[in-house]
Amino acid sequence: MAINRIARFSKVSLEQFTADWKAVFPEDDDVVIEEIYSHIKLPKRATTGSAGYDFFLPVAITLNPDDTLLIPTGIRAEIAEGWVLQIFPRSSLGFKHRIQLDNTVGIIDSDYFYADNEGHIKIKITNDSKDFSIADVDEGKGFAQGIFLPFGITDDDEAAGERKGGFGSTDKA
Repeated sequence: MAINRIARFSKVSLEQFTADWKAVFPEDDDVVIEEIYSHIKLPKRATTGSAGYDFFLPVAITLNPDDTLLIPTGIRAEIAEGWVLQIFPRSSLGFKHRIQLDNTVGIIDSDYFYADNEGHIKIKITNDSKDFSIADVDEGKGFAQGIFLPFGITDDDEAAGERKGGFGSTDKA
């Protein structure tokens, strides 16, 4: 069976990354943010049999139990129509620390690439540890994984809206 090549990862612009980073980490100045941006790694599969593309942390993080952090990844995905990118936590972090995505599964639609924020993928995670373990994850380590999946629509689908934003933007009239 042939594997479909249906997407391409790239970085958002430095300007977009800076704006989104400062919204989460206002204490970081432009020099620090540019250094972080220069080390962003595009998502990669670990093996030829891997379904998931690992998303890597742009900085080291420490998450205490019940801590939540929104991570601007600096990544966007150009996805063919009829496909969706679903984001999940890395299973190793889930097993060790119950690291979870706050929206359980992130859904990146193909038209998100063209949103006003350049389709910047941001991933919000929480340490839901029940044994009070602290999650220390180094810069450049995988913390989430994305899987591309095809999807269908109904025979009577009449969607005609145009995306402008990200989180919650498609339910605004």
